[in-house]
Amino acid sequence: MTDEGADKPASARPRAVWIDRLRMVLTLLVILHHAAITHGASGSWFFRATEATNLPLTFLAAVNQAFFMGLLFLISGALAPVSLERKGATAFLGDRAIRLGVPVLVFGFLIGPLTVALASAPVGEILADTAARILRGSFILGPLWFPAALLVFSVVLAVWPAHGVAVGPVPPFAEWLAIAFGTGLAALLIRQAVPVGFTVAGFQLGYFASYVVLFAVGVRAGRNGWLDRLPPRSLRLAMAVGLVALPILPVALLSTDAPRFETGLSPAAVVYALWEPLVALGAVAALTCWSQRRDNRAAAFWAWASENSYGAFILHAPILVAVSRALDAVGTPGAAALPISVAATATIASGMAAGLRRSALLRRVV
Repeated sequence: MTDEGADKPASARPRAVWIDRLRMVLTLLVILHHAAITHGASGSWFFRATEATNLPLTFLAAVNQAFFMGLLFLISGALAPVSLERKGATAFLGDRAIRLGVPVLVFGFLIGPLTVALASAPVGEILADTAARILRGSFILGPLWFPAALLVFSVVLAVWPAHGVAVGPVPPFAEWLAIAFGTGLAALLIRQAVPVGFTVAGFQLGYFASYVVLFAVGVRAGRNGWLDRLPPRSLRLAMAVGLVALPILPVALLSTDAPRFETGLSPAAVVYALWEPLVALGAVAALTCWSQRRDNRAAAFWAWASENSYGAFILHAPILVAVSRALDAVGTPGAAALPISVAATATIASGMAAGLRRSALLRRVV
């Protein structure tokens, strides 16, 4: 990581291979997260193969939740200034409306009802149930809350005045740590009104403190070229903080009978709110470090994977539900069904996305 290109505007800096690599890994984590809920982790998903709670999978999902969507918002924020500077606000928003808004509508009115039918209807009635839901005008936002929220963030970015173009230095680690603590306090405040797990129009607002902060950090990082010149010492410190924080949540929850962490000011709620951004700090640093230190010999593969990662994200829900339900129907043990469903869903969804992208029209969307 060097300062090369740091003094250039965002639109003049080439996109790095490591970002392509990271986007695909995060798409895999999205699929893994939903597969973990399917097989016993705490959380909300279309289909559950078991109602029993699996504590290791629940902890895996909690760690994943702490950072994976926030990191997607950070990457989106970092890439947005390039597009905004190149296209201008009007064209940028038009592109965002197509790229983000169209998938939300298609999933909401078509793919979402299909996913619900795949999860709940008898096998012989899936198509009829899907058609009935579509004709009733059922709208299922599901995982497409992410592009819906990103569209809102993009509108704010486009109309928010950018102050100056001078490239600033990468903030010291102490500032990143302060941001993490501030994010935790903001999350705790929001959760007094909107508890964890409670949805408002399909959005779990209890998690949105980190999404807003990381998108804003991503925008600043993209404009200043920070992500390509993060100090190794800061990355090491961030990873250390994440590792130290990791066991604190299970210790806090297991030390209290029936802990309530979703809302309120109980020790469990406070620990959970502050734990998430500290774990995210370490996880983001670790994944960034891993991705940036790998060589670029597979650049063509990672570019292909990244190009299809968004389409795979859009399509993964009905595929994962169908695969998981099929594995459950034949009695596949959860320990085997989890990795099989993740691998099958990622492969099928990426392949379907690649097929859709052969159309120039669909390529504008996925």
